[in-house]
Formats: sequence, C-alpha cells, structure tokens
Amino acid sequence: MIRAVLAVALLLAASVTTAAELRSIDVSYDGTRYQFKSVVWFKTGIDETYQVFSHWDYSTLFSSAVVEARDTEIDGQPGYYVVNRGCVLFFCKTLKREGRVERETNRVLRSYADPEKSDFRQADEVWEFDEENGGTRVIYRLTMEPAFWVPPAIGPWMIKRKLRKDAGEAIDRIEEVAMGVRTDDVIS
Repeated sequence: MIRAVLAVALLLAASVTTAAELRSIDVSYDGTRYQFKSVVWFKTGIDETYQVFSHWDYSTLFSSAVVEARDTEIDGQPGYYVVNRGCVLFFCKTLKREGRVERETNRVLRSYADPEKSDFRQADEVWEFDEENGGTRVIYRLTMEPAFWVPPAIGPWMIKRKLRKDAGEAIDRIEEVAMGVRTDDVIS
C-alpha cells in the first residue's frame, strides 16, 4: 500500500514538473564590476514569461534571496524596489535596490538602479525575450558594482558562486509562476 501511495505521489509530482532549461551562464569580474549573463528557455509563452519578469512583486515567489519587492513609480514612470538578504559562508548582507524600468512589451525589459537609493554604484539589468520552440528564450544581463565592502581575497569568487547558484534554483520557480499568470493582465 505504501508503495502504491508513493508511486501515485511521484506521478503527480512528475506531471507538474517544469521544463525550464538553463542553457548558459557566465559571471565575470573586472576588479570593479561584475558582469552576469544567462540564457534560459522556458516552456511558457512569451506573454506569461514577460509578465513574471516585468512585475517585481513576483520576485519573492521565485527567489529565496528576495525578502521584499514591489513595483513603484518614479515621476509617473515605472520603477521598482527590492530588498535582498543573502549569506555566503559567514558573510551576510541585506541589500536594497531602487530604480527605474523601461519596457518594450514582450521584447525587452531594462532596469537601472539609482545609486543614491541603492547599495550599488551600478546595478543595470536587461532581459531580452524571444519566442522559441513553443516557449520563450530569455537572455539576461546584469552589470553590478557594489557600493559596499566585498572581501577582496574571496569576495569575487563568493559573489560569482552565489549568482550561479541562485540562477539555477530560480528558473523552475519562475516557470511555475509564469504558468499561473493571466495574460489579460500583461503590462505594456
């Protein structure tokens, strides 16, 4: 009987699994700035996928590092506010980013952190969306320069490792959130 229950549970779990595919990930550090680039394919449509990334409110659903996130407005233009909390080894930090957003619906999403309201001198992100094989390919780029102290001997290594780990853990959750998005709420 226990085997039958386990078999049914495994079948149910398999039926809701995601197909998100992390195709590439690259993290570099030039002594000042970190460059991060990833290419991910989601089995969800472009409307739903774009919707997830264009709503900062969804961030807490797919990233355990995000403790607070919301959509904002800056002088009538779209903006965002995000608080991240993370630890790498013994080094823990709460980081805030606030900035503006530029949107080209279902094509490109850009965010630019305001250094006066953020813990970064620069934190610029770009997401490019393309329909591919019945799903959506997202190319993500981040250029980040922390305004806080990073231990020079191991800091760059730790940040690179953390970015890679977090990306790998988030893609399935992003796809799950996208599967539940209503496309009639798509932001322009």
